Amino acid sequence: MTRVFIDPVGGMSVSPKKESHPKNIDYTCPMHPEVLQVGPGSCPICGMALEPVMFSLDQEEDNSEYHDMKTRFWVAVILSTPLLFITMGGRHLISSIKVQSYIGYVELLLATPVVIWCGWPFFQRFFQSIKNKSPNMFTLIGIGVGIAYGFSIVALLIPDLFPNSFYDPMTGQAGLYFEPAAVIVALVLLGQVLELKARGQTGAAIKALLSLAPKTARRILDDESEEEVSLDAIKVGDRLRVRPGEKLPVDGVVLSGHSFVDESMITGEPLALEKEKGSKVVGATINGTGSFVVKAEKVGKDSLLSQIVQMVADAQRSRAPIQKLVDQISAYFVPAVILTAAITAISWGIWGPEPKLAYSIVNAVAVLIIACPCALGLATPMSIMVATGRAARHGVLFKNAEAIETLKKVDVLVIDKTGTVTEGKPLLTIVESFSKFNKNDILRLAASVETQSEHPLASAIINGAKDMTLRPITEFTSITGKGAEASVENQKVVVGNKALMTDLNISIESSEKRADELRAEGHTVMFVSIDKNFAGILGVSDPIKPASQKAIQNLRGTGIKVIMLTGDSKRTADAVALKVGVDAVIAEVLPHQKAEVIKNFQKEGKIVAMAGDGINDAPALAQADVGIAMGTGTDIAIKSASITLVKGNLDGIVTARNISILTIANIKQNLFFAFFYNALGVPVAAGILFPFFGILLNPMHAALAMSLSSVSVITNSLRLSRQTLKKQ
Repeated sequence: MTRVFIDPVGGMSVSPKKESHPKNIDYTCPMHPEVLQVGPGSCPICGMALEPVMFSLDQEEDNSEYHDMKTRFWVAVILSTPLLFITMGGRHLISSIKVQSYIGYVELLLATPVVIWCGWPFFQRFFQSIKNKSPNMFTLIGIGVGIAYGFSIVALLIPDLFPNSFYDPMTGQAGLYFEPAAVIVALVLLGQVLELKARGQTGAAIKALLSLAPKTARRILDDESEEEVSLDAIKVGDRLRVRPGEKLPVDGVVLSGHSFVDESMITGEPLALEKEKGSKVVGATINGTGSFVVKAEKVGKDSLLSQIVQMVADAQRSRAPIQKLVDQISAYFVPAVILTAAITAISWGIWGPEPKLAYSIVNAVAVLIIACPCALGLATPMSIMVATGRAARHGVLFKNAEAIETLKKVDVLVIDKTGTVTEGKPLLTIVESFSKFNKNDILRLAASVETQSEHPLASAIINGAKDMTLRPITEFTSITGKGAEASVENQKVVVGNKALMTDLNISIESSEKRADELRAEGHTVMFVSIDKNFAGILGVSDPIKPASQKAIQNLRGTGIKVIMLTGDSKRTADAVALKVGVDAVIAEVLPHQKAEVIKNFQKEGKIVAMAGDGINDAPALAQADVGIAMGTGTDIAIKSASITLVKGNLDGIVTARNISILTIANIKQNLFFAFFYNALGVPVAAGILFPFFGILLNPMHAALAMSLSSVSVITNSLRLSRQTLKKQ
């Protein structure tokens, strides 16, 4: 990938990707991701503050730019206040003509630090925009402030350069505009401070996620002694001791010990989950009262928490497609404003009243200031940043801004069955007796037999009997494709399918009707015989997630067509589809065929979202206009998707779509604020109202109006974090 690197003096050069020193951090522009530099700064193209490319759990927040801008702002306010006093009537309170003759120099002394030091970051960005031929808001600020300040110095120090028509007949002195130049810098600094502060607020989700990770871990050495080390010292394969009440330092697998772990931050499940040897654990989750040893499997940026942090950061830096239109408008807008300012200056210089030159300069500067597209540059990024932060708090991770915009337009949602609509794990759901044996006896005996079985359904039966005391077995025999048998408490117990019962001449006629009903509902049915007499049936199924049915009905209620796409048998898929109420079912498809189904919908002009959790869903997730991965699914699925639902439930799609709708509406409102101020302000600043009402816009008031547009956009964007989502 080709990146644009920034040199120390603000120029750009194109070079291959650079590897920065580990202690350094690469920064990029939210608006122009091709811009990359080591350390914070501003974008040479648009002037926006750069943001970190990568986040790490030990990375401290860099507020240096915010504090720098805040300091410059308060210095500007302190020095601009007496300037305002002088120009708003203070001059007339001084009766001494001799003292009045020095007021201009007082204004120069007050304004110079504001313009030169406080406004220096803006002039740097102005020179970058000229050098890189990328006109932006700082182009206008640089021209406007520079002209006002430079013109005033010349008027003060060399007044004889100007014609008599320039002098104000009221004071007999040349017009000075130190005060507008200083106040403009102060107001623009206010906008920058508000923007940087707002960014800090919208990054609250990232800060909260980063704070979840512990700072240290207890590593077990080869001689079994333990040492406390920082988190970045942990390597894959290290053995770590997790004590009661501690946060897990990394993702890994339990080697020994037993406890219950609160994983609500990942799964949303309020109950702590049991962890024993072989159990997977996730970093930053909270251990209960037990203690265990974990083998580190994923550390640093590979851990689930780091991936979540990075996804949020990437989404906040990305741009929605609507921003491309804004960029195109801005590219024409700035030159058009400069041309308008030039025409304004010429028009007032030729046809304006006396002093013509003063009117010409003042009105041209007012046009340049009020047209600054600060709000235009903030309109989309601010909304995206707030939206992704709020979505993260609801367990929805947007990988990019495009997904936020596109999700609103989706009219077809394709969903996988296993692990998406259902839990993805077979569970024992039915035990029924057709003999003298009660259900508990049947289950205990069957589970005892299955302790020696390697069949995928065996674990479901054993887990179903986990509260029972299983009996030792002898003479175990596995019948491939049919079932298993063994002796339990001197009884011959057989667990298997209909074919095995037929082979053993065991009649199951009394249960045939019920077995067919269960199969129609998606259960896998197994028969149990005891001493060659039919005893009862077991039903194993993949339960539907509690939130699936309601979520699907909510989505269909918004006009979205919901299609279930699965590799499972049609009979099982139809049974699940009937319960959750999808529009159609496409079953028994291979992974590449899933992607073809998505393509076919797209060829029909549909905007397609795909939700899945497995490796087999990855091609379809990548093909879809919006890929949605269950956070409980595989890494490949998550990487292939543009949205991840941390809790792994379909109701997350309802939340994501509601946020998408609110965000796009918010962006459009922001664009209205930005264009409304500019469209209304530029003609007024140019003096269109003067011939009719005698109204002119002072450059200081123009700067205030420009800043108000930015404040409106920032305030409206932050409103996203408080807007009510539709009930699900």
